[in-house]
Amino acid sequence: MKKLSHYDEKGRASMVDVSAKAETKRTATAQAFVKIRPAVLKQLPQNPKGDPLEVARIAGIQAAKRTSDLIPMCHPLLLSHVDVKAEITARGVLITSTVTISGPTGVEMEALTAASVAALTVYDMTKALDKGIEIQDVYLLSKTGGKSGDYARPALNRDRKGADRR
Repeated sequence: MKKLSHYDEKGRASMVDVSAKAETKRTATAQAFVKIRPAVLKQLPQNPKGDPLEVARIAGIQAAKRTSDLIPMCHPLLLSHVDVKAEITARGVLITSTVTISGPTGVEMEALTAASVAALTVYDMTKALDKGIEIQDVYLLSKTGGKSGDYARPALNRDRKGADRR
């Protein structure tokens, strides 16, 4: 069984030393789903605050760049690329974020933070229409590069837009 990397020999939280790691291309993709009632979804294009999906996309990009400010043991990273997509589905908004770096550590946390903050932004932009909106299914879809190798989340019972069915 692997040990947790963010603890020292005395059990104290510590930042992992990545100085000896090779710089390689690494990517990570994460998703979040914002469950919104169909009646509320129909109102999104007329939102007086602006296009919530575009605001969420920009918020997700900003969040990826600021992950180390939010998650204590994350390294500040010079990201090569951040892409956040927000797509309306029959049940809500599916958010997918992909982050790329050429560096000594992975970008899973940056991808997860981007998807999470984009989902929170959709909520913020639409909460006046419905306080019962739910943020669901925040998880890592895949990662590439690094010592631990590639990872792809096993396929779940997903609808055609990629969101888990509930």
